Amino acid sequence: MTDPALPTDQRLLGIAAEHVRRFGMERTTVTGVAREAGMTHANVYRYFPSKTALADAVTGVWLRRLEASAADVADAPDPAEDKLERLLLLVMRSHRERLESEPNLYDLAVDAFVENRPVARNHRARLRDLIERILDDGVATEVFPATGRDRFIGLAFDLGYRFLNPWAVRLDRSIPFRVVETRHAAAAQALVRAIRTAG
Repeated sequence: MTDPALPTDQRLLGIAAEHVRRFGMERTTVTGVAREAGMTHANVYRYFPSKTALADAVTGVWLRRLEASAADVADAPDPAEDKLERLLLLVMRSHRERLESEPNLYDLAVDAFVENRPVARNHRARLRDLIERILDDGVATEVFPATGRDRFIGLAFDLGYRFLNPWAVRLDRSIPFRVVETRHAAAAQALVRAIRTAG
């Protein structure tokens, strides 16, 4: 039950998330969300122009929380190489935990990323910004070389693909989490070694 004191758009997102959690996206309808919110479906469309927009807004709530946690890592006083490993591990863990605890909601993220919708593009851009921030910190402290920044960002996403892309994370669902975590740690360490030795 969502708090009736919340702003209407937040209340609708809460109701939509609960419907997807219980019924899956296919059986979730704008009409059902509107009925529980005590309004017409036309009124819901004033806030979210389509069912897909509503789904992406639900996904966006989770991704913004993840981005805030990742920003805390990027802004920490730790050495840059430690922050890069921690950020990648944080994102991977968040994806895996949502997949296991909220599979229907995770499916919304998978769809958004597969179709390259704005909520997914914006999330990737924010992660790129945070990785850039860490690399710049590493250059400033002479942990990382001053050249090759764009190549290293590309390498981070290439090595992290299996752990950071929702579709790929879902493919690995049958693999025990401890195994995935070990693989991720090895990839993150390889990335840091590649950057540090590039100069």
